Amino acid sequence: MLEIQQMTQQHIDDVLKIEQACFAIPWTKQDFEREMKENKLAIYIIAVLDGKIIGYAGMWHVVTEGHITNVAVLQEYRRQGIGNALIEKIIHIAEQKEMIGITLEVRISNIAAQKLYTKYGFRPEGFRKNYYQDTKEDAVIMWKYFPNYENYQP
Repeated sequence: MLEIQQMTQQHIDDVLKIEQACFAIPWTKQDFEREMKENKLAIYIIAVLDGKIIGYAGMWHVVTEGHITNVAVLQEYRRQGIGNALIEKIIHIAEQKEMIGITLEVRISNIAAQKLYTKYGFRPEGFRKNYYQDTKEDAVIMWKYFPNYENYQP
């Protein structure tokens, strides 16, 4: 049975394996340790299936907004609703913390991720040119505003 839990420092090594498998420029162990120990804005969750961490998601709570840092699921567990469960939990946390909305950047070529975010009400709001260091690929900036803030204009 899939469980979504709060990430702790004890989970870093398993999350690091997911990070390295999923991203061309993965965060380091020190990056995750800094997030868990020092970053008061950081909120991280993990997806656990049969005792194994198979995915994770992170968000920073910056003033009134959420900024998704990463969402990753091991390749062999994709297309099974794990990403959905992580996004649903992130949205739930943001609503509980009364954020006005959530933003993120996603590779312009990552259509699967864009479709996932769109399913949950995220909309493209702009682009960041040459955002990704490894390929100089552009990022799509996506936003999801919560109902009380649908017409909010930053």
